[in-house]
Amino acid sequence: MLIRLDKSKTVNVKNYRKLRYQNILNWVVTITLVLVTSFTTKANTALTPAALEHYIKKTYSHLEFKHHELSYEVFKKAYKGYLNLQQAGKLNPSKNIITIIDFSLSSTQKRMWVIDLKQRKILINDYVAHGQGSGMEYATSFSNIENSHQSSLGFYVTGEIYSGEHGASLRLHGLDNNYNTAAFDRAIVIHGADYVDANLIKSQNRMGRSWGCPAVSNQVVSKLINTINDGTCIFVFAQDKKYLASAYWLNKKIDRLPSNNHSDEFLLALTSKKNYRYVYDESAADIAPEGAQIVASSYWNQTKEVEFCLPYPNIWRAFP
Repeated sequence: MLIRLDKSKTVNVKNYRKLRYQNILNWVVTITLVLVTSFTTKANTALTPAALEHYIKKTYSHLEFKHHELSYEVFKKAYKGYLNLQQAGKLNPSKNIITIIDFSLSSTQKRMWVIDLKQRKILINDYVAHGQGSGMEYATSFSNIENSHQSSLGFYVTGEIYSGEHGASLRLHGLDNNYNTAAFDRAIVIHGADYVDANLIKSQNRMGRSWGCPAVSNQVVSKLINTINDGTCIFVFAQDKKYLASAYWLNKKIDRLPSNNHSDEFLLALTSKKNYRYVYDESAADIAPEGAQIVASSYWNQTKEVEFCLPYPNIWRAFP
């Protein structure tokens, strides 16, 4: 028996059924392979804790602290939150700047650092005040409540500069629920203040205090707010067990590292014939540059979806 497929072709029914069955089988196999490959790729490209630790340590090791060194553990927490905020699209992509305030330190110390993560430079290291309700020399209590006069922990994104009661000031937007999300409504901003002065330390053994704002000296405020305004990250840290255990941006799992980030102190960037270049850092120093290129090229020929080479997590493919 024959069956007509169109005006010009006829095929045997038996052959037609066989062909149709084969086509369906091919589709099933193709879809299965796609699903398996997708699942395997996602599973294999998961960022390991060791790779993340190495990445953060490498960044920290390149920072040059002239006088007051920021704790690595505090930096690590700040950077993890920064990466999560960056990947969530919360930060200005043209500014690779993070401000870290360590309220576990005495107010007599320069406990604020502004870091350019792209250039790996300390831009500012200076004094910063905590709220009157948070403590005397040390900040020990924190709140997200209006009129508490306490500082608030967590991650912030900077807003715009405006002229207020204390002159040029910088608005802040808190991103940690239950910890600092009321900052904007509480008018928690960065501003200059006369009571943030090294001379006060000599007379009263502590810095002056604000009503909850991270106030800085009048000498540094202009440079500070013009450097960090418009969508950069601020992290206010203290040894608060509840916050450290429950803060979303701090504890959210990081899925990937920046795949096209020139701040990673790459030792080499070669342009290949396939119109993309290989870049890698010191973690790949155990193999020759040519070896790194061969390994990466061989791997990416098989799995082009991945953003980095799994056998060597710090070898990256960056498109021009």
